[in-house]
Amino acid sequence: MVLAELSQTRVTRSAACRQSHSKPNPRLSPSTLLMPPLSSSTCSAIFLSPEVSGRRSATTCPGSWLRSNHAAGVLAAFRRRGVTVIHTREGHRPDLSDAPRHKVERGDPSLRIGAPGPMGRILVRGEPGHDTIPELYPIAGEPVIDKPGKGAFYQTDLDLVLRNRGIDTLFVCGVTTEVCVNTTVREANDRGYRCVVLSDCCASYFPEFHDMGLRMVKAQGGIFGSVTSSRALIASMDLAAAA
Repeated sequence: MVLAELSQTRVTRSAACRQSHSKPNPRLSPSTLLMPPLSSSTCSAIFLSPEVSGRRSATTCPGSWLRSNHAAGVLAAFRRRGVTVIHTREGHRPDLSDAPRHKVERGDPSLRIGAPGPMGRILVRGEPGHDTIPELYPIAGEPVIDKPGKGAFYQTDLDLVLRNRGIDTLFVCGVTTEVCVNTTVREANDRGYRCVVLSDCCASYFPEFHDMGLRMVKAQGGIFGSVTSSRALIASMDLAAAA
């Protein structure tokens, strides 16, 4: 990710949950992330599915994107340092031809993919609710990946975009922690990318799923990747820049 040459810096992870009613889980013991020397040219920040609306209003996601002050802060830090920023949006063609039947038919009919919602049809490309929230909106030159599944690599050109830029390290933010974030990190891990999940830049409808989603990423010495907080990451970036 970050900056010009991050020297061996230890970053202490703090487990955070968005919004004031989403408190850190004391069972999540702190861990440390040992950052190897990295160049901004080989890192990318991935922002997963921060759409304006989905099956539920964005504001019902615990800590949701009004916790986006964390995500917006780290986004600004990435941009200042020239880190590649990539945005993703989960959604389907208007005729749902790219949506598996079992995916469309599950759950409450009023909340299914393609059903009418307060900002257009749910998870359908081109609808107002499919667009990125203003706080994290892409700027010119930042790729936007439209994905038909939970993972950002499935049926997309994300891997090609990353490899063409020589990127090998991903800093991952987004919703939800246990679905899109976990799936993308696992896909990336299998493809040889180093992944770091920013705990306070992710969220879930279920606080316990958020906690366990982070635990799974960093289990067994980082089986899928590492976990840290945006505050610790930005602090390490500032230290490295001052060195």
